[in-house]
Amino acid sequence: MTPKAIAVWALVALVGAAGWAVLALSRGEEVSAAWLLAAALGSYAIGYRFYARFISQRVLRVDKTRATPAERLDNGVDFHPTDRRVLFGHHFAAVAGAGPLVGPVLAAQMGYLPGTIWIVAGVIFAGAVQDMVTLFFSTRRDGRSLGQMAREEIGPFGGAAALVAVFAIMIILLAVLALIIVNALAHSPWGVFSIGMTIPIALFMGVYLRVLRPGRVTEVSLIGVALLLLAIIAGGWVAESSWADFFTLEKETLVIWMVVYGFLASVLPVWLLLAPRDYLSTFMKVGTIALLAVGVVLAMPVMKMPAVTDFASRGDGPVFAGSMFPFVFITIACGALSGFHSLVASGTTPKMIQKETQVRMIGYGAMLTESFVAVMAVICACIIEPGLFFAVNSPPGVVGTTVESASQAVANFGFSISPDALAQAAKDVEEASLLSRTGGAPTFALGMSEIFSSVFGGASMKAFWYHFAIMFEALFILTTLDAGTRVGRFMLQDTLGNVIKPFKQISWKPGVWITSAVVVGAWGYFLWVGVKDPLGGINQLFPLFGIANQLLAAVALAVCTTLLVKSGRLKWAWVTGVPLVWDATVTLTASWQKVFSEDPRVGFFAQRDKFQQGIDSGEVLAPAKTMDEMHTVVTNATVDGVLSALFAVLIVVVLVDAARVCVRAVRRPATVTLHEVPYTESKLVAPAGLFATAEEKAELAAAAARDGSGDDGRVREPVS
Repeated sequence: MTPKAIAVWALVALVGAAGWAVLALSRGEEVSAAWLLAAALGSYAIGYRFYARFISQRVLRVDKTRATPAERLDNGVDFHPTDRRVLFGHHFAAVAGAGPLVGPVLAAQMGYLPGTIWIVAGVIFAGAVQDMVTLFFSTRRDGRSLGQMAREEIGPFGGAAALVAVFAIMIILLAVLALIIVNALAHSPWGVFSIGMTIPIALFMGVYLRVLRPGRVTEVSLIGVALLLLAIIAGGWVAESSWADFFTLEKETLVIWMVVYGFLASVLPVWLLLAPRDYLSTFMKVGTIALLAVGVVLAMPVMKMPAVTDFASRGDGPVFAGSMFPFVFITIACGALSGFHSLVASGTTPKMIQKETQVRMIGYGAMLTESFVAVMAVICACIIEPGLFFAVNSPPGVVGTTVESASQAVANFGFSISPDALAQAAKDVEEASLLSRTGGAPTFALGMSEIFSSVFGGASMKAFWYHFAIMFEALFILTTLDAGTRVGRFMLQDTLGNVIKPFKQISWKPGVWITSAVVVGAWGYFLWVGVKDPLGGINQLFPLFGIANQLLAAVALAVCTTLLVKSGRLKWAWVTGVPLVWDATVTLTASWQKVFSEDPRVGFFAQRDKFQQGIDSGEVLAPAKTMDEMHTVVTNATVDGVLSALFAVLIVVVLVDAARVCVRAVRRPATVTLHEVPYTESKLVAPAGLFATAEEKAELAAAAARDGSGDDGRVREPVS
């Protein structure tokens, strides 16, 4: 490094350290949200520049001369070398779903500090590492899914446990994400129109980039962003026009359309719909979050939530029950560490990446970007009055249904807000009531409207920014659903291919259609029942979301650690091994408590016993309203408890079998068998990062001179 570079990185480190120092040393005085930005951004920059580079070059030893599956198996359907900027957008949009927006908001009941520390430290040392390493090893194996890699590299016993656990967990995650979207878009003509228009815009971008102007990413980006902004603005016009009724959809209608869209996104060529739509959505996601960060710097809002609340130690919070350890680390998944990401990193992305050297930018970099979204969610939740936060996020059984009862309940928590203030907060955003708007999304929207209205338009614009944020959250989540469905299809094809060989051919049309139908049918069923019955379908499985997601991360980290050991990188196995030990400890502890805790607010079986006793005594307990619903709650708690135990056992089987394989690989390295595909020299030329270095520009220029066009017919970009 040059003296100038050393000085720059020293300054970055000082900015980050200053942010952490202010957060750590504050003792009751007001803390500006800008210090959270400084701490997070400084840490991200150091982590990406040094730690991610160390892993990429020293641990993984990425090879830019090695052809990726996208180049070797290019078929224009699933395997397609994709410009790194477009692929970054796809990958980020695919992994950044509800988690970074909702989880940090809910965890704010513990205070802003525990969540912030976990989000930043977790992503640098665990989440982004998992994503990058999984992407690398899947790329070396023709884009194999996580479950199939577990089966091939760990063995049939542990692999079978991983396949069952991973697929079952994925269906639950997809149905949960779909339910959040349905709730956000129901009766919202603005949101339905604007999000619906991203589909034809994406189709146009896909054709433009592949047929009309190959390689012209900048051109199509500018056109796409302009059309996206027009769609958002037009959505407001539609909502106020005679067309509003046409775009005002019931939840059941939305479920049908989402199932149809999920199926089409899974079977159509990846360059035509999925990749350009996710890339387009990334402009909306990153642009909004960046603008929100600018708003924080300009408005300098203070953190009104305490750094650490009493709920962190007592474990009796009204938003969710349980102590800070382990439940903050379960509630905040995406943004710090998320097993779902490993499915995308071993699903669509390894089949589209141009160069191994791009795993750092796409795997590690996209996860850092999502983590920053989570930090912004913490800020949005914690700059509003704590009294308002708890009134919004507590269930009706806790705060009641009137502003007077909510004010009294909040006072019992140790915070204060008047009935008039609660009524005014709802009036400001043109809502009839904000009480018990649980789930995290409305709170994020409130915080966003508070920041944006402070900078753009004043208090009169709060309602606009609030409803804009609700639509933004729906768009944020939908891109995870479509990519997740395609990943589920890959996973099912890999699994069936172990028995029926043609399914191994990822783009075999009968296999594509059959497995896509099974995946959308599975999550669509749970979603449909959940929409029709507030205690059924995916609502029944919703409590498993956080734990299931983190158990999935344990599988991914176990596979990565096993592959590091088997490939002769034992001295670097700590890179994924340490996060694995932490994640397994936290998640299995949470699983144990959810199964065996005697507190009915925490333990599933304790909850079942409580409601069964109510049935026996003829008493109806909240949230049930009838005796039939009491029986449903008993059934749901039993199912959740059994599945929690089953998932935990499956993960333990995977971990034990992985440990056995690692020990054998260390003791008898000659017996190790790797399923890595043989080396093939790459003919593509593409930069590793977002911007080409001087050396990479020279390589691009040489390639252009060699073939006379600078385009090999696939992906090589114009020299500029």
